[in-house]
Amino acid sequence: MTQALNTKAPMPSGESPLLTIDTLNQLYGESHTLWDLTLEIPVGQCTCVMGRNGVGKTTLMKCIMGEESVRDGKLLYRADGDASSNEPLDLTRRKLEERARLGVGYVPQGRQIFPMMTVEENLRTGLAVRRDGLRQIPERIYELFPVLKEMRHRRGGDLSGGQQQQLAIGRALVIEPRLLILDEPGEGIQPNIVAQIGEVIRRLIKEDGLTVLLVEQKLPFARKYADRFVIMDRGRRVAEGDIAALSDELIKQHLTV
Repeated sequence: MTQALNTKAPMPSGESPLLTIDTLNQLYGESHTLWDLTLEIPVGQCTCVMGRNGVGKTTLMKCIMGEESVRDGKLLYRADGDASSNEPLDLTRRKLEERARLGVGYVPQGRQIFPMMTVEENLRTGLAVRRDGLRQIPERIYELFPVLKEMRHRRGGDLSGGQQQQLAIGRALVIEPRLLILDEPGEGIQPNIVAQIGEVIRRLIKEDGLTVLLVEQKLPFARKYADRFVIMDRGRRVAEGDIAALSDELIKQHLTV
């Protein structure tokens, strides 16, 4: 391993982390899945977590969202979205619903929509955790995904895989999150929908100031839409940096099968 792979890349100039993952450890039974993992997720950027299957990417996302518990370490989050003010909140022992209320949105791998509920009903499930009590689906969702408005009275199970992924993202956006976690949003869906999702990510960052944490295996997608990359191997961070620094050496060593 070269020296560069062991060196933590500096945060972008002028940027502070929205989320700090501090020495996180997680176990499945006797299996140690995350090892002293430390990361900083900068405000208003897309950070792409990469690595081969089974290295802990999805486990990390579940720990951030509260679907999996951690053995030790901390998850420190700037709930007000302003990384320059106030002390961060420790999310580590908070319940999933609390994290959602604080503005953490999550689109899990496999989408996990409610197939027997309509599109509109699926979207409404996100309203329950809004802090402002809003009971109307934000029009922004339909602006980003017009197909959801067209099909709002159709059952989720009747949608194509790509449309279901758009629905899953729309549902996460209903809470108007500050941090959006996307676990392989392009998996198993048609290329034109993947491109549409990428453009939505770009708009959310540019127009809404959203911070995106993305798990993605497709290199062209990551290079086009991510600002930074993090590579994991066996539960550890082995490299990170600006997306332009994602070299052929790193790809060969950690990403190719």
